Amino acid sequence: MNPIIEFFQGLAAQVPDLLQPFIIAAAGAVPFIEGEISSIIGVWAGMNPVLAGIAGAIGNFICVTVIVLLGARARRAVVNRQSEKRELATVGAGESAAPAADGTLPEGLESSDITSGDTVTEGHLGEGGKPESKGRVKFKKFLTRFGVPGASLLGPLAIPTQITSTILVGAGVKTSWILLWQGIAIIAWTTLTTLIATGSLALLAG
Repeated sequence: MNPIIEFFQGLAAQVPDLLQPFIIAAAGAVPFIEGEISSIIGVWAGMNPVLAGIAGAIGNFICVTVIVLLGARARRAVVNRQSEKRELATVGAGESAAPAADGTLPEGLESSDITSGDTVTEGHLGEGGKPESKGRVKFKKFLTRFGVPGASLLGPLAIPTQITSTILVGAGVKTSWILLWQGIAIIAWTTLTTLIATGSLALLAG
């Protein structure tokens, strides 16, 4: 078993009942544990399944929210810097390639050459040419085929929600849209695993 999972499982079983939800929420914020596995840890530690599921989902969603907000802020800073560079380049091009008195441009130039610049590719999902993990490649296929809703719901099959969120932010998806669908995905998957854990425990106890 993963040592991190063993750590949270042992901790949840040892602390007072009042502190158990906080342990499960903390576990839910850890990539590759998230709400799905943290809720299972809570159930197997003797917590009420509903409380375990809610705690795990909240911890997972808080972590994703922080990542999305910080990532969106960093991306805006990069985009703004790129916009400033394009504006400076456009001004320079306008000064060096100014139209003649009759309104014509120097030979070989068109008006689009003066005003155009590199556009921000909102849908660019590359990682600077570095090799990508199979999980990232799989998630990007989900995103291309099913859009943000489908990719968010299927994403946990490939990589953690913390990573899928960073990919969506980098792709230029609206923050509110990311948080909405990541929240739905977290609730759906955490509910599913909580039910499975509860059912398994009932079968073993019976």
